[in-house]
Amino acid sequence: MKSTPEQLAHLLARCALGDRHSFEQLYHATSAQLFGLILRIVKQRDKANEILQEVYVKIWQRAGDYNASKAAPLTWMGTVARNQAIDTLRRGNQQPDTVDEPIETLSSLAQPGLGPEDQTHEAHRNAALHRCLNQLQDQQKQALLLAYFQGLTHEELSVKLGSPIGTVKSWVRRGLQRLKQCLES
Repeated sequence: MKSTPEQLAHLLARCALGDRHSFEQLYHATSAQLFGLILRIVKQRDKANEILQEVYVKIWQRAGDYNASKAAPLTWMGTVARNQAIDTLRRGNQQPDTVDEPIETLSSLAQPGLGPEDQTHEAHRNAALHRCLNQLQDQQKQALLLAYFQGLTHEELSVKLGSPIGTVKSWVRRGLQRLKQCLES
């Protein structure tokens, strides 16, 4: 059964208080998605498993830092996972791998073993995401895809896109805002 953002926020709040049972529930509810995200960046299952463990240690330690007014729980945890994966690659002097597969395969990587009902919900969410992505300006869309699926930092985006860092940051921020508005409608 898929957890709602409210349930995940509650579990994070309980984790901040040291509730190990809530942490276990949070892990079971979110580990497949975070593993899929990490795997897209590092491309190695063993390394992705190690990073996933590090991510949950950080989530346990920083659960009290989560602010529901700034991000959805899974978004916050995804940012922790993404940053940890990129940091691990940089420590090994490797660059994040590029995405060789279409974005549509992310959900199959992230959530193995979903039941038919969950697969239907996931397909609807993916369709909505693609619809909303296609409504973005080309620069916003490209910046978001490179940042979140290839793990590029603002500085790397600036170089790759040949645009000033402030412009790239605006594309990412405004693109995320437009995605959020579109997905909420």
